[in-house]
Parts: sequence; structure tokens; C-alpha cells
Amino acid sequence: MEALKQCYAITNELVELLKGEAEVDTEKVNQLLDQRQVCLTLLTPPTTETEKKIGQALLQQDKELFALLQKEKQSIQKELRGLEYKKTSNQKYVNPYQSLQTDGMFYDKRK
Repeated sequence: MEALKQCYAITNELVELLKGEAEVDTEKVNQLLDQRQVCLTLLTPPTTETEKKIGQALLQQDKELFALLQKEKQSIQKELRGLEYKKTSNQKYVNPYQSLQTDGMFYDKRK
């Protein structure tokens, strides 16, 4: 029962952390996810009615947590694509002739 309550509390904290801040502290999220993983390995099947209710609430929170983590992953991927675009556009600005096509060029090997 204690592991179930602890897992519920950690999951709730993760959901609140991901909902609340615009800039998420990744170290804190990783630490909480590691703690949650340890708690999940300690869980046993529920035996009492209260454990079943907490388990159902934990499942609902898990779905919400999964959606928030997916949203965070997408925002990180968007930032990475933006950085890659800036990098390539900066390289094109610095050296505009770097990416010229040389197709159709004829080299005469005779001297």
C-alpha cells in the first residue's frame, strides 16, 4: 500500500511539474521518473477496495502523464529542427557557394 501511495504522489508531482512551467527542469523530471520507475517495480496487485481506487486514479494520472511527456518531446523536437535550420541557413550565409551543383561540368583529361 505504501509503494502505491508513493507512486501516486510521484506521478502527481510529475503531472503538476509538466503542467505548470513553460520551461521544464529536465533534471527534476528525470529524477522523478527514476523514482517512479523504482516504485512501479515494487507494486503488488491491489487487495483492498482503497488500493483499487488508488490504482484506478494512478492509471488516469499515467495517461495524463504520457500525454504531457509526448507534448514535451514534440516541443524539444521542434526546437531541434529550428536549431538545425538556423545552422544550415547561417552556413549558407557565410559561404553561399558551398552547395553549388557541379552536374554537367566537363573535365578534359587530355593535356
